[in-house]
Amino acid sequence: MMIVLVIISILLLIVVPNLTKNQELASNKGCEATIELIKTQVIAYQVEQNELPSSLSKLVSDGYVQSTKCPDGSELILEGDKVKKVD
Repeated sequence: MMIVLVIISILLLIVVPNLTKNQELASNKGCEATIELIKTQVIAYQVEQNELPSSLSKLVSDGYVQSTKCPDGSELILEGDKVKKVD
């Protein structure tokens, strides 16, 4: 019985750090995808309105995007035609 508990404990020690690492990786990929989506919508706004949006809130109010936050809650900002994550 003790051997089974030791084996389960060892497996948990291996699995838990990997789950944490994978969650962080997925969060980063989600933010990268959101940034690319917003960049695309900035271009769509520019094509339709013949000007760059003044801010990301303009994209939200005009219906181009629903949110200007990454899935992890980080805010995004617009600098010219570049979308950047606020650290």
